[in-house]
Amino acid sequence: MPGKQDIKLIIVQGPTASGKSELAVRLAERCNGEIVNADSMQVYRFMDIGTAKPSADQLQRVPHHLIDIVDPDQMFSAADFCREAEKVIMDISRRGKNSIVCGGTGLYIRALTKGLMDSPSGDAAFRDEMKDLANREGREVLHRRLAEVDPVSAERIHPNDQFRIIRALEVFQMTGRSISALRGEHRFGTFRYDYRKIGLSSDRETLYRNIDNRVDLMIKKGFLEEVKVLLATGYPSSLKPMRSLGYRHMCDYLEGFLPFEDALQLMKRDTRRYAKRQLTWFNQDPEIKWIEYPGNLAIIDNIVIDYFD
Repeated sequence: MPGKQDIKLIIVQGPTASGKSELAVRLAERCNGEIVNADSMQVYRFMDIGTAKPSADQLQRVPHHLIDIVDPDQMFSAADFCREAEKVIMDISRRGKNSIVCGGTGLYIRALTKGLMDSPSGDAAFRDEMKDLANREGREVLHRRLAEVDPVSAERIHPNDQFRIIRALEVFQMTGRSISALRGEHRFGTFRYDYRKIGLSSDRETLYRNIDNRVDLMIKKGFLEEVKVLLATGYPSSLKPMRSLGYRHMCDYLEGFLPFEDALQLMKRDTRRYAKRQLTWFNQDPEIKWIEYPGNLAIIDNIVIDYFD
């Protein structure tokens, strides 16, 4: 049985709406491959349209893994992803096939390729204290506090991402060191696989137009109905997956907090902002080979074919 470092991976990365899913399918078809999902939202069952899961045609053309594996009210962490992805990748290799890892969740990909950073397990009392503070004074006070002790993380984490802000503050509280510093040290860990990272690039105007078009298409496909069914099934809008992009906007409309058109425009705006944050994360990774897509599709094909040859 091969060791991890004997296994070759192609990793397809890029911001949302950059065309990763179709490219991964094409590469897998050409290279005797199977696709390993690395999108943190596509692991959830019943959340299909809003997470832009591969189409029925794409799923039929090539085997996909780590899609629809947990319910929306189940916790699924980067550690869970790493454990499950390793099982899948080893099985794909044992069957003589190649793995194409595809997704836009940078933390998942870093965990898979470099391992997880050692960090304290947590302090429930501190987390509760921070949540109470946010409820009393607003999330902004947590983000300002993070900026004082860890400006690097504060720059990366959106002010509304209370979960990650509290985690960064928690690590500093327990270790006296910033989570960004700990991650910086961890970055020099050993490689866990032989891999090549391909990043899909396009000009910002094209990317934003693709995002707006995708949101419109989601609505046409029945995204609002999907969210209605989730709520009716008993998954409350307060669940972490239900507060993700798109789902929180539809919930806010359905619960009377926003007119539909406002929810739609905010969904587009926030998705564009999310894509910008993804690019900030990816641009810090020198291992990614950025290629204009779809304009340079032939270059990508040649890289992958030569790599697996």
